[in-house]
Amino acid sequence: MTPKVWCIHNNEPSLKLVQDGFVSIGWEELGDLAELVSNKEALKTRLLDTFPDAKPGAIPGWAGTLRRFVLDMQIGDIVIAPNKSDRTLSLGTIAGDYYFDPSATLHPNRRKVTWHNTGIPRAQFSEKALYEIGSVLTVFAVKRHANEFAAALEPKSNLNAVEAEPATTATNAAVEDAETAEETPNASRVEEFTRDRLETILRTGLSPSEFEEFIAALLRAMGYYARVTSYSGDGGIDVIAHRDAFGLEGDIIKVQCKQTISPIGGPTVQALLGAVAEGEKALFVSLGGYTRDAEFLDRSKHALRLLRGTDLIDLLLRHYESLDDEWRQRIPMRRVYAVDVVSGSD
Repeated sequence: MTPKVWCIHNNEPSLKLVQDGFVSIGWEELGDLAELVSNKEALKTRLLDTFPDAKPGAIPGWAGTLRRFVLDMQIGDIVIAPNKSDRTLSLGTIAGDYYFDPSATLHPNRRKVTWHNTGIPRAQFSEKALYEIGSVLTVFAVKRHANEFAAALEPKSNLNAVEAEPATTATNAAVEDAETAEETPNASRVEEFTRDRLETILRTGLSPSEFEEFIAALLRAMGYYARVTSYSGDGGIDVIAHRDAFGLEGDIIKVQCKQTISPIGGPTVQALLGAVAEGEKALFVSLGGYTRDAEFLDRSKHALRLLRGTDLIDLLLRHYESLDDEWRQRIPMRRVYAVDVVSGSD
């Protein structure tokens, strides 16, 4: 039987899901869910008694979430765990039945997971697949792009995005509960889509030299004077920035730009430090992340800063209005308001 594919949104960064091998949901106030979820109407009544101030329509949705987590998810099913803090996905398989951890003060409702492929950059998946897993629900079955995520279960799988045929999905009841919420736009989903789209533009819509020009433009939008160095023989320095017009006052910042989502290692970062003179600062910009040895350099060298893809998108969104007209035309955005729909006590 083809395993189902599930996505679980966990908004508690303090939980070590990958290190400790589990996924979890909240609703701590309900206690052990093992017997409570067997009767859907009794579960709704318990939820209403426990959360009397719940918004209209929230109770049926919460009941569906709890039943999917405890009853519908089966051992061997595939689970996707998005990490909002570093914008990566981790993929694993359910390794055990539901259990309640009485020693856990946060998210005691858990399922054991064997993680197969962790910390995958979101950019390795299609935008449509990423939009599907942006559902407002805490626990839901992935239908339209299940095969794309299943193919990425092993680290060396082919991650070329395709329009996947739906894999076997959850029970009719679970699908019925989730259908509307999965399709409903919400503030979080719009934000994730915007960030995914910006990352795609920066990664595939610009040449390497244009990416360097963009970094210089962003630094100018932040109040620096910045210029791109010669594209050949630059010694690894792609952009030079400083606060005054002539670069004679304050620190000189030497920037290296990598238009990649692959982790940058310590030796590459150390090479940048080797090109920085006394009194100068080093800034490494990447669309991805960094290895542990590179992170150690970031912590131990006061003249060094590592800029990750998430940091770069944050700065772009924060300083967009100050960008040159050329770049606002190439990366068109406008300010909008979106209804912030929340999934509940997860």
